[in-house]
Amino acid sequence: MKKIVFYISVSAVLFSTMEVALKIASAGFDAFQLTFLRFLIGGLFLLPFAIKRIWHKKIRIQSKDYLYLLLLGTVCIPVSMIFFQLGVENANAATAAVIFCINPMFTMLFAHFITEEKLNRNKTWALLIGLTGIFFMIAPWNMAEGNTLLGTLYSTLAALLFGLYSALGRRTIHRIGGLPQTSISFLLGSLVMVPILLLLDKPLFASIAWDNLAILLYVGILVTGVGYLTYFMAMEHGDAATASIVFFIKPGLAPLVAMVILKETLTLNSLLGIALVFVSSYINLREQGLKSRQKGRSKIPYEHS
Repeated sequence: MKKIVFYISVSAVLFSTMEVALKIASAGFDAFQLTFLRFLIGGLFLLPFAIKRIWHKKIRIQSKDYLYLLLLGTVCIPVSMIFFQLGVENANAATAAVIFCINPMFTMLFAHFITEEKLNRNKTWALLIGLTGIFFMIAPWNMAEGNTLLGTLYSTLAALLFGLYSALGRRTIHRIGGLPQTSISFLLGSLVMVPILLLLDKPLFASIAWDNLAILLYVGILVTGVGYLTYFMAMEHGDAATASIVFFIKPGLAPLVAMVILKETLTLNSLLGIALVFVSSYINLREQGLKSRQKGRSKIPYEHS
């Protein structure tokens, strides 16, 4: 039990600092380059743990699996995560963080059409409440200082597309495993970024300097690497529902981090939005707990960036 609490705590803290760290890192890197470097570093960090899991579990990954993982990586890195980084750069870190926390509800929506996991009344309520929370976080009638309509749109698209990535991943996660699937899809998605960066005449490694190396390693190794590793360790020692507590904590913790480090302020509309996302996350957490009890130890993948 102590190990589970430790893994959840580490993962929750790292994921809750993600948007603030990315906003700071954006001062020294282009959005496309930072996304490429972040997931290349994170994927490489996770790779030895993924290989160990493949050997230990005797997992067989076929050629068609790599093609599917390439699809997953393409949906995640060059699409969802580019929108995510643009959202962080064009909105408050707290707003981007809370909006992105709705991605598990989008996963439920896509899973209804892609897998055998169908929407029920509780899942539908979770999605509707979460969308209402996003509406109050955006508050177009009284937008908070630092937010832009474009930034909130980018963040919402990122959450929507990451939900698609997670739903697509459910088709192979039980056979390949969460850690190998995540590491390989991150690396393949990063490779897809290379021709995109070259085509757009953006640097691959040229902007890396001593003054931005520390923040790059933080978002690459700690947030994207250790954050996901400890999340999967929490799942391994508990179950998917227990590990999902990470994403119940983040909507409350991430805005506090943004307030302390970036001096952002939260409006009444923002607080109401956070509360609604909490409710939505709680309903989703209960649904995962019910599923875990029905199926035994669940092996459902993560549902967050």
